Amino acid sequence: MTLLPAPPVGGHTLPLARGLALHGDRTALVTAEGVVSYGELARRVADTARRLGPGRRLVLLPGANTVGALVVHLAALSAGHPVLLVPGDHPEAVAALTAAYDPDVVVHPGTDEWRIEERRSGSAHDFHPDLALLLSTSGSTGSPKLVRLSYDNLQANAESIATYLGIRDADRAATTLPMHYCYGLSVVHSHLLRGAGLVLTELSVADACFWDLFRTARGSALAGVPYTFDLLDRVGFAEMDLPHLRYITQAGGRLAPERVAHYAALGQRRGWDLFVMYGQTEATARMAYLPPKLVAARPGAIGVPVPGGSFHLEPVEEALGEGVGELVYSGPNVMLGYARTPGDLALGRTVDTLRTGDLARRTDEGLYEIVGRRSRFLKILGLRIDPQQIEAMLERNELSALCAGDDERLTLAVVRKPGWDERRIRRRVVDECGLPARAVHVHLLPDLPRLPSGKPDYQAVRALDRPVDQPLAGDADGDDLCALYARILDRTDVTPDSTFVGLGGDSLSYVEMSLHLEQRLGHLPASWHTTPIRALRAPERRPPSRRRALETSVALRAVAIVCIVASHVRLFEIRGGAHLLLAVAGFNFARFLLTSAERRERVRRTARSIARVALPCMAWTAFAILIGADYDLSNLLLLHNALFPQDMGPGLHLWFVEALVYILLATLALLAVPAVDRAERRFPYGLPLALVALGLLTRYELVGLPDRSQITDAVTVFWLFALGWAAAKARTTPHRLLVTVAALTTVPGFFPGEPRREAYVLIGFVLLVWFPTLPSHHRVNQVAGLLAASSLSIYLTHWQIYPILDDISEPLSLVTALLFGIGYAKAADRLPRKLPALLRLPVLRTGWLGLRRKLSG
Repeated sequence: MTLLPAPPVGGHTLPLARGLALHGDRTALVTAEGVVSYGELARRVADTARRLGPGRRLVLLPGANTVGALVVHLAALSAGHPVLLVPGDHPEAVAALTAAYDPDVVVHPGTDEWRIEERRSGSAHDFHPDLALLLSTSGSTGSPKLVRLSYDNLQANAESIATYLGIRDADRAATTLPMHYCYGLSVVHSHLLRGAGLVLTELSVADACFWDLFRTARGSALAGVPYTFDLLDRVGFAEMDLPHLRYITQAGGRLAPERVAHYAALGQRRGWDLFVMYGQTEATARMAYLPPKLVAARPGAIGVPVPGGSFHLEPVEEALGEGVGELVYSGPNVMLGYARTPGDLALGRTVDTLRTGDLARRTDEGLYEIVGRRSRFLKILGLRIDPQQIEAMLERNELSALCAGDDERLTLAVVRKPGWDERRIRRRVVDECGLPARAVHVHLLPDLPRLPSGKPDYQAVRALDRPVDQPLAGDADGDDLCALYARILDRTDVTPDSTFVGLGGDSLSYVEMSLHLEQRLGHLPASWHTTPIRALRAPERRPPSRRRALETSVALRAVAIVCIVASHVRLFEIRGGAHLLLAVAGFNFARFLLTSAERRERVRRTARSIARVALPCMAWTAFAILIGADYDLSNLLLLHNALFPQDMGPGLHLWFVEALVYILLATLALLAVPAVDRAERRFPYGLPLALVALGLLTRYELVGLPDRSQITDAVTVFWLFALGWAAAKARTTPHRLLVTVAALTTVPGFFPGEPRREAYVLIGFVLLVWFPTLPSHHRVNQVAGLLAASSLSIYLTHWQIYPILDDISEPLSLVTALLFGIGYAKAADRLPRKLPALLRLPVLRTGWLGLRRKLSG
């Protein structure tokens, strides 16, 4: 059995943190990297507790939903060290609180084990025996005002939540909220208390990878603030198949009653419960909950007090009607009090009840309803914001401002000052408080609005605001990542919480975006395509080396297209590139188009990707016909391979594009069927494997298809696409081994008498499966990115370009074909935006008439 160090003299500890080993070999944590049992977690916690030492010390921990952060957090609480839990994603707040509280130990993030910096052997502080945890109430502003929580607060709150939610040891809750946020931390504590599991991840619910992990882990619980539910709407949550989901909790701000009713009804249909909750950091998270059976009837209520707690209403002058008063809470989870300086860490309990600042009434059924707010604190998108703190921050920047808002946005009136525009002010506020830019509205005025008495007129500030759904102006410039995403993806709805995949990015735009991001950030973050824009940051210290990592799929696309053109030029001969590109196409199809979006949205995005492949091909084919290429109407309509499968002439040039379009159309039709869509979501790895097996029937000619070409027909190469799809969904080593074995046993013999061709395809596929990135150089990345992004256009155009210089110089012919294809790709990307105006040009109307005459002749 794992033995923890003895509790320090003069201090208490947290029972739920010391009792981890009691749950034995049950699963404690499920991560993308694997599973951690309670026994293993207890061992790691005990080891870290010994490293922290026997005497009580103030431990500053940047919060993160990682194993390393959780181990340090539990170790400190189990050994009696007070923890200052700070926003791990906001270095400015970390620096400000480090300076304000002078912690004895500072923990630094790491990939697995976190580095513990001991700033002194003992402690510079005096601690009250009950002090366990310090949390901020003001988002990520770095305000020195902290909530002091005791061990009894944490234990009582966890037990209360576990009781009314009915948490079982078989439950597994996803960490959808930050650990430094009291709501997110309460999810962690209440589930560890009951021996339940945590699906530990920092992924957003907007990411397809989150849902892959949630399903694999048999997730049963989700927690969300109001903005979380907006994201759930965007990703098609209502149609997801989540067989183990048991309940969803909502807190962190008011969710509109109609939205509450909608999700309650959805849960009733799908077999899970919705718990609406109410709380504050000062109450260690929870004060009230609305039982699921009452949610549909009273969606606007916060419910009843949590077990062990109670409410009463105190009369106030600003009451908004009869029976309305300030809501006051009592219970064992009420904080010890606030801390504003290190000296306050020695204080004991300074408050017994919590005045919430909310105006409420009690219904005849005994439910409580919030009807207004007494203080100026705001809770916006789940973040508690102090407008006075924002005003003070702007004043430090010599800006006179008034700040107001509601549950959805923060509104600022700011006196104009040279050098400060709306965008710059908005960015400063976003950086300080952690709100998305779309929720911060800035208005520049000659003077601040004031009442006749001279006091600030906050009602006038609110009246300045535009409707919530009106887009903000001036958000983006050339340095703004949101503007970069909007330009490359041609979207107008980009926000800092958007992701590349969530915005409908595909393999054609992926490479271009990755090049720009690497240039802007100095590196390319892992999984950037599923990471919210706000989390894409340049490293604090850029690496002095110019070495980079190149995504394997990008490298394969670049190498394949060079080999294809060089083989046709006869500079050298490495064949098989087109077939390898089919596997890469399946891989990218699964990554970018099989997201967690609803079925109709996935169908729409797939159709758009098909158009991005087919239309440039048809446009170039039309031009080629005009200049005398040996193409005909079947090529123009991408039907040549279907109508003339045995033709080995120039008409076969476009077989790869035709095959890819046919395969994508077939896949689109398949996934448009609701039953198949549900099957793919439930069995993301199993479905493509089944399609591989189906494709092998034609690969081995077990299904009679007379007069078909063995290696260029869509039905005989489909298994390569499906194999790439399965590779993208292979999340475990056994999965990767299976798809590798499938390739090793099915590729040989596909190209009779061409072992080098088969080896080329196999090597590329194995790299795709086992090596996400390859070592590279920033210049190589730029060249490879250009070639990969333009690979389709190079393939289309090289047939007409390389013969021009083939007799003069084969290397020159190769380079010319590559450069021309890159240029055509750039033109094809920009043309759709200018097409309406171009179609009005007489020269294009004349060209269209010439093409019609050519085809009819």
